[in-house]
Amino acid sequence: MHHANHHYGHAHILARYCDIPDPMHPPRIRGYLQHGWNIGDGLAPGTPYVAGTPLLVWSEETRRRSWSQGRRNVTVVGAPFAYLVETAPAVEGPGEGTIFYPFHGWEGQQVHGDHQRLIDEVLETETGPVTACLYWNEYRMRPVRALYEKAGFRVICHGYRGFWWRDSNRDFLVNQLAELRRHRRVVSNRLCSAIWYGLLAGREAAVYGDPMVLDNADMTFGGEPRLHRQWPEVYGRETDFATCHQLARAQLGADELAGPAELRKLLGWPKEGYV
Repeated sequence: MHHANHHYGHAHILARYCDIPDPMHPPRIRGYLQHGWNIGDGLAPGTPYVAGTPLLVWSEETRRRSWSQGRRNVTVVGAPFAYLVETAPAVEGPGEGTIFYPFHGWEGQQVHGDHQRLIDEVLETETGPVTACLYWNEYRMRPVRALYEKAGFRVICHGYRGFWWRDSNRDFLVNQLAELRRHRRVVSNRLCSAIWYGLLAGREAAVYGDPMVLDNADMTFGGEPRLHRQWPEVYGRETDFATCHQLARAQLGADELAGPAELRKLLGWPKEGYV
């Protein structure tokens, strides 16, 4: 199984949904499962891909883009987070305050920007308590974390997504859903998975502030300028929830989810046992 299929506990969430007897050790997924929201073909930039390998994407929109890139073995399965929301117990109440996700880098690329400027804008805009959720990359950088702590933010990290099957936080998205539901709003300085997740979880969302710069950003599919052009509805300090919620459902394939038996077949999982 491609190691990215374990990122954020995706394979584990799908295994629980499919009633796998031991969801902590899911069977191998036959193919490559899209591991994050992107505006490309479902593969992360630079991902090695063996022609003909099944590509399992989140949405019909992504399937069409992948088709335009010459890929033919592409199937829409929906985002693992959408399956999690579908099966998690409902939570009453609108939540309180805001959870803020600063745009982040990863092992291979760092982000450059003014965190203090972002902090000032968030404090100027949001009402109630604010939680800053830093990606593990920034969370371990004491100077960055200290800025948010000094500003009075509650600072958290959902954990490490995992890499080459090591150190995966299998409950990454479980923790993220709980935090999103704890808050009334989710905001970020760049359109990202967390914004769509928050909307699907029933929270208001907004994208504003300096989008920052990513080292050696891949602009093949248009980058940040395209995000703003294609999804203007989510930009600004206040947005229309109903409109943005429908956009989130489309981006996460929330209306394309398979039943457990069908999903097992799409993932190449047997009815019983493991492969």
